[in-house]
Amino acid sequence: MNARMLRKLIIGSRGSELALYQAELIRSVLRDKHSCDTEITVIKTRGDKLDQLAFDKMEGKGFFTKEIEDALLAGQIDLAVHSLKDLMTTQPEGLKLGAVGYRADRRELLLINKDAHNGVGILPIKSGGTIGTSSARRKCQIAHHNPTLVIEDLRGNVPTRLRKLRSGDYDAIIIAVAGVERLKLDISDLKTVYLNTDEFLPAPGQGILGIQIRSNDPEVETIISKLEEPDTALEASLERGLLARFDSGCSLPLGVSTQISGKQFRLNAVLGQKDDDNWSDLRVTEVTGTYVNRVIDEAYRKLTEGTP
Repeated sequence: MNARMLRKLIIGSRGSELALYQAELIRSVLRDKHSCDTEITVIKTRGDKLDQLAFDKMEGKGFFTKEIEDALLAGQIDLAVHSLKDLMTTQPEGLKLGAVGYRADRRELLLINKDAHNGVGILPIKSGGTIGTSSARRKCQIAHHNPTLVIEDLRGNVPTRLRKLRSGDYDAIIIAVAGVERLKLDISDLKTVYLNTDEFLPAPGQGILGIQIRSNDPEVETIISKLEEPDTALEASLERGLLARFDSGCSLPLGVSTQISGKQFRLNAVLGQKDDDNWSDLRVTEVTGTYVNRVIDEAYRKLTEGTP
């Protein structure tokens, strides 16, 4: 099917700078490589509206996607560009993932005000320092690697989080490298520590874009399917496949990192454990294999049984 036969495609996106950058990236690919006429429509989600509430205090699922998915189902938009880590592992009836790809750096970035940097350990922040994050996955790993730190909730888009750090609300914050690099933000005034994915594990699918479409729109699917990147899609199937076994979303304290070498897969995972309100344990596992489902099953077993 010739892309020129397509109607004008309406792309749905959240309104943050990062979300709009990602939507514009897909828009440029559709325009330059597939001759598609497109426009972007901004849709505000519940997660955007409740930007002062920590993720683990929010009820339900799909904090950053439901309103966009509703617009897609209603035919108000033709496709949606998401950070894949924000999408539930099961799609709402009537929707599907049309393509997965465009992975940026998956690592986590520790940003420290220079007077709070002590140069010691994986998280080299002064003893008793305050670190900001609203991610349960990050909180459990912070408590494991540097239990002296005080963890405070932090919400907002990437520039907002940086502003709060610089204003002294926190001594340090952890954000995704992908967001900083995609927005080309100047962080030269801060101490930067790029965290090794074997030591501080990212979210399943971190840095990957997911393009969501309607299940019954073959005209759009024909074009969007051309944007699929098989290697990235395979990484996503491993990482999100493990997440799916827990039947949970971004509030789960699960970190995952994968490496693919030929037909051999390696999956590292951590799962935080709580004792009342305190992080008490961090279950860690590494699994290798040549079959996606077997690797996922073994990792899930080890994490839930507490075996290394």
